Amino acid sequence: MRERPSPNPRSAARQTTLSVDIVAISPHSGSLAVLLNKSPDARSRERWILPWDAPRGEESLADAAARVARATLGTAPSAIEQIRAFGDNRRHPGEAEVSVGFLALTPESDRTLPDANFTWFGLGNLPTLAPRHRAIIDAAFDAVRDRLNQAPLAFRLLPPTFTLSELQSIYELLLDRRLHKASFRRALQAAYLVEPTDEWRSEGRGRPAQLFRYAPRKRRDNRRGVRFDLLDG
Repeated sequence: MRERPSPNPRSAARQTTLSVDIVAISPHSGSLAVLLNKSPDARSRERWILPWDAPRGEESLADAAARVARATLGTAPSAIEQIRAFGDNRRHPGEAEVSVGFLALTPESDRTLPDANFTWFGLGNLPTLAPRHRAIIDAAFDAVRDRLNQAPLAFRLLPPTFTLSELQSIYELLLDRRLHKASFRRALQAAYLVEPTDEWRSEGRGRPAQLFRYAPRKRRDNRRGVRFDLLDG
């Protein structure tokens, strides 16, 4: 009687290479900046890459992303969340077959870099990147703009206290358009997202501006963003 061939053991199955790639975003000199790492491979087609690594051992994707972000920024980001997976044919600098992009937000005041090989680049002045890394950056900014009226992402780019003008400037950077001052403040008031402090800050020659902090009120609905359909201009 002939023996049936045994099935291939799982250990012999080809494993897909996986990377976790971080798009760290922070305001800088009137624009949004992305943190890039100088490529360790002198033969690489691109000089700059996104910070990335593969998960280690039993490490989850979220834990791997938090590790890479902290090592990159020198501190934990104010917010970090998964964007999506990229499994297309676009080239990754580490030749990863599947990349999981994560968005990390940090205020300008928290931008302390532990390594001179990292540099902030303005969104409009990015160097040539590997095609997948460029796609991950584009998807990160799309994700932020899509969620601005549902999540308080803009506040993650500010220090604990801020002026309303500073908050509006962040929203303008994220939306890539100017906002009408009075309309913005009405929409902000309707969202119940900030409360005044007893502190004031001088802004140029005008009268000092009051400082606010993020303090959303609990309401029946779960909206935690500003409704930009209420804004003019």
